[in-house]
Amino acid sequence: MPPIAESPARLPRLPLRRALVATFRSIIRLYFREIERVGEPPPPATRGRVLVANHQNALIDPILVLTDTDCAISPVAKSTLWSIPGLRWVLDNAGAVPIVRRKDTPDKDASATAATFEKIATHLARGGNILIFPEGTSHSEPHLAPLRSGAARMLAAAGDHGGRGLTFQSVALEFDARDDFRSRCLVLWGPVRRLDDVPGTGEPRIDAIIAQMDSDLRELLVEGETHDDRLLIARIAELIASDAGDDSLEGWNTIGRQVELASRTLRSIAPQLVEQVRAKVDAYYAELTRLGMRDAQLRARPAKPMARWLSRVALAPLAIPGFALYAIPYFIPRLVARTADPDAVSTIKLGTALVVYPLWAAGLVWLSFAALPPPLSFVAAGVALASPFAALRWLDAWWGRQPDRVATSDELAILARLRIAARTAIDDARAKLA
Repeated sequence: MPPIAESPARLPRLPLRRALVATFRSIIRLYFREIERVGEPPPPATRGRVLVANHQNALIDPILVLTDTDCAISPVAKSTLWSIPGLRWVLDNAGAVPIVRRKDTPDKDASATAATFEKIATHLARGGNILIFPEGTSHSEPHLAPLRSGAARMLAAAGDHGGRGLTFQSVALEFDARDDFRSRCLVLWGPVRRLDDVPGTGEPRIDAIIAQMDSDLRELLVEGETHDDRLLIARIAELIASDAGDDSLEGWNTIGRQVELASRTLRSIAPQLVEQVRAKVDAYYAELTRLGMRDAQLRARPAKPMARWLSRVALAPLAIPGFALYAIPYFIPRLVARTADPDAVSTIKLGTALVVYPLWAAGLVWLSFAALPPPLSFVAAGVALASPFAALRWLDAWWGRQPDRVATSDELAILARLRIAARTAIDDARAKLA
């Protein structure tokens, strides 16, 4: 097991650890087009805190949490990750702690888990911070999985070891397209809870800690009982947010949680109304899908500032060679991810890109100096290194464009009628709750 630092106060001064966090912060901001934050992350001076998060995107999840705060955190991860070449070094130097899961090692020795829990509890008692995913595994279910007791037991044990001022905090992660490169994500930080405020002792207290963690996470996430239920909630939230002119994930999440609560109530008092809303909303989105359009594309948008157009024109000399030079490495991670676990697609894409892109860029730089004389070789090498970033800016603009195929007036009229019908059904349902 990799050692946890003896003195948590030393963690922020470890150059390699800080360099790793800074590196991954840059990488994750390249992978995602936009990262929104809601709430307050732990400040740098945070000590003795357990951070609990939902788990839907494999290794992307801990990277997002660890790079969204400046305090030193030791993530708890499944032990099988240490068998992946290259990843072991990263995990060890990031201060990660391996947990041997029964699903990975059915005949595991219970004393090994107890020793790990004891070590983490001591770390917390001394002022260290821990990140753990209490669902136990990454998944694609539409709702939070039952939380395991490990996080609560570690925290309670830290209190028994003399830890003072111990706290826990939930952090939720939402994605608009979990598996897509240059998509968006939302990091939601929940309230800070004090261990001393949780009453009781023994198992009742552990149950109370778990219940509070579960409640805090559910307060931050948009959930559904089934995938169809969550899709309906997400679409209703998108329609309402779009009419309000809010394209942010924060706005969608806020409305989505309200819709989720309303849908639960409606199912108990007027289930037929829920089905009417579902039918109208599904009909509208089915037509959108058939036409290859999105709801946001129907809303009139303000003209883009001239400065934005000029910046794109200025980037064109770099963006065009970027598309040509990096077309192959752009598609390699996608091809590799096709064979991956569906819950680890983004992780595989990012991991493959971290290998392919630097090697490809190094090859282009070598080719520049091998094939061209100075100063052309320096210019070509500069283009090889800078062009992919310009191409990304153009890709972002391309994905936010209006559809290639312009809908006819008849098609737009049908969409308008279907959308009005969907919004009317939603408003009727909301009136029922008023």
